[in-house]
Amino acid sequence: MNPTHILVFTAFALIFGWAVPSRWRGWVLLGSSVIAIYWLQPSTPLRNFDFWFPTASIALTIFVWVVTREAYANSRRKTLIAALVVSGIVLLLGITRYIDFLCCLTPSRPPDLSRIALIVGLIAGAAAIPYFFLPRSRFLPAFTILFILSLFIILKTDSLARSASAVLRTTTGQSAELASAIDLPWLGFSFLAFRLLHVLRDYQSGKLPSYSLSEFVTYAIFFPTYIAGPIDRSQRFIGDLRKVEAADDLNESNGRASNRFVGSQRILIGAFKKFVLADSLALFALNAQNALQVESTIWMWVLLYAYALRIYFDFAGYTDIAIGLGNLLGFKLPENFNRPYLKLSMTAFWNSWHITLAQWFRAYYFNPLTRSLRSKQLKLPSWVIIFIGQFTTMLLIGLWHGITLNFAIWGAWHGIGLFINNRWSNWIRPRIAGRELSPGLEKTMKFGSWLLTFNFVSLGWVWFALPDPNTALTVFKSLFGI
Repeated sequence: MNPTHILVFTAFALIFGWAVPSRWRGWVLLGSSVIAIYWLQPSTPLRNFDFWFPTASIALTIFVWVVTREAYANSRRKTLIAALVVSGIVLLLGITRYIDFLCCLTPSRPPDLSRIALIVGLIAGAAAIPYFFLPRSRFLPAFTILFILSLFIILKTDSLARSASAVLRTTTGQSAELASAIDLPWLGFSFLAFRLLHVLRDYQSGKLPSYSLSEFVTYAIFFPTYIAGPIDRSQRFIGDLRKVEAADDLNESNGRASNRFVGSQRILIGAFKKFVLADSLALFALNAQNALQVESTIWMWVLLYAYALRIYFDFAGYTDIAIGLGNLLGFKLPENFNRPYLKLSMTAFWNSWHITLAQWFRAYYFNPLTRSLRSKQLKLPSWVIIFIGQFTTMLLIGLWHGITLNFAIWGAWHGIGLFINNRWSNWIRPRIAGRELSPGLEKTMKFGSWLLTFNFVSLGWVWFALPDPNTALTVFKSLFGI
């Protein structure tokens, strides 16, 4: 999201809260989110794929809704209207190809309208089969989970992404020899995948309420959170959506004024974090180019701390903007950061850094895994269960950013740090319980805990910021004067 996007979205959100009647708000949010994901999608060397990637996001979202819907609880008339609205917007975006003064919302000219109509028809046909003939199918949710995970692995693995690009280049008449992993910038897919996987798992466990198609598509591609989260739960988001739709236009003026103030303030704070602090720090923060050029140990630490602050202000800034836009639209989106660099332990850090991602993995991986490991058949010691749970969870979080050795090492770094933190806490807690510590000693212990936590996290960013282990090890040597 660049400043132009933010200004346009802010203006839209202010007009939305002031001028759109409540009965139309759900439909306006649906339509604006569909349009926004095409506008936000960056360019790609693959012909027309800056149009096809957002279309694929919509198609995948609709298919997930179909396989998780409760057949008896959804009006076919409302479903048809929602499908026609979404399809109509996609076709209208395609029509801009032929109107010079309107073209184009996407970075390149949209495909031929006939091709778009064909794809929309194929998507409708693919969704109609489970909708009419396979309601409440047991295998379709599992199949869809595997399909989403497969797409995720392809997009996050350079060699697989390069191969996929070669195949797509061949189908579009382009040279396969020029294929690259960066040809597949499917914007928002990582966060979309986590929302859809959450819905599929809740459906499998019988915890998913019934949603209309328009509600579900709005949740999955809600434009403030589409790029960088937070990863909201469908139950919470759609609860807010229904409140927005049911609001009394005559009696909510005070609430709108409060939302406008809080939302605008949050957007300004987020923009300052991202475009002033983070972008300034990026000028000298640790990266692959300067990692091998700095010889001074002191300056290497400066670069590392600059990167630690930069990545926080960048991500937290985007989160502030998303939450602020949500406030303007009447939504209370979940917080994603809570002063993580001021925490005194690794556990506290991960309870305050990318909170919604950590909560997702806790709910859908860590808790089920540790419950299964506690079975009477295995009889594993508690410390082994904790180590396996924390290590593999953080390893997966690392690989979520990209399937590379450095991201895996970064995840393992935090997994080991969390385990050591857990063992130390269990050891020290009974030994200081009931003892009165002097104020000076207590402050010293807190400062030491903070210093150790902050530097452990900062050193972990070396693996995250650099492309390969050899470069990372060179930086570690410089940091410690070896």
